[in-house]
Amino acid sequence: MAQIIDGKKISAEIKEELKEQAAQLKEAGVEGTLAVIQVGDDPASSVYVRNKKKACEYIGIHSRAFELPESVTQDELLKLIADLNADDSVNGILVQLPVPDHIDEKKIINAISPDKDVDGFHPQSVGSLTIGQPGFVSCTPAGIIELLKRSGVEIDGKNCVIAGRSNIVGKPMALLMLRENATVTIAHSHTKNLKEICRQADILIVAIGKKEFITGDYIKEGAVVIDVGIHRDENNKLSGDVKYEEAEKKASMITPVPGGVGPMTIAMLMHNCVEAMTR
Repeated sequence: MAQIIDGKKISAEIKEELKEQAAQLKEAGVEGTLAVIQVGDDPASSVYVRNKKKACEYIGIHSRAFELPESVTQDELLKLIADLNADDSVNGILVQLPVPDHIDEKKIINAISPDKDVDGFHPQSVGSLTIGQPGFVSCTPAGIIELLKRSGVEIDGKNCVIAGRSNIVGKPMALLMLRENATVTIAHSHTKNLKEICRQADILIVAIGKKEFITGDYIKEGAVVIDVGIHRDENNKLSGDVKYEEAEKKASMITPVPGGVGPMTIAMLMHNCVEAMTR
């Protein structure tokens, strides 16, 4: 049976460390403020925004919420971002995704100043990661690195397969694993022999957005399995991209859903906010 990688416990440890850092910065006269913009009232987005505000409060960072109607125009949203970019009291800006269809997500991400891009989505942040320069790192991949390191998983020299190539998880994840000296394969919906490729992984990171797609026969005996997926069924029960009951019989370590990767995303957002305060 696989050892469970407890994201709740590890994220709580990180938040404690950040709380201390934020308190020290406050003593030195440096205050932190995160501006959170939500467009419309999508229930899942509202939960995420609430959790982010709670985390800010816990760490000792101010949060300013901007709850905009679904009917807000792209220009109005861009104007708000420009005002926040120019506001020296704001260290971080976050637009909760997804945004309504009439708003161009790319334009919104690009409008946020790279110095305040605590989500790590701006092309400049991604470019900095690619060439190994300092910059904000996308929170979910950064959280996975912390999960692995704090669970004592050796990354150096290991075969890592990432199933998924999104800009938010798959691609930055590959870059971070390369930075840790793993040998990285990115697999995706067009990959031939996906099962064979996944079975070569010492560390398998799954972010494909398909419920319980990865079954036990995709997993090498003793592999470490990180499940980024989150799906809710009609009874409100959560599951991931990995069929947990089968995977835990093969893996040496595994993240559960919920309680694995999810809590780490917010912990690393807080890490980026504290980093923004120190810059």
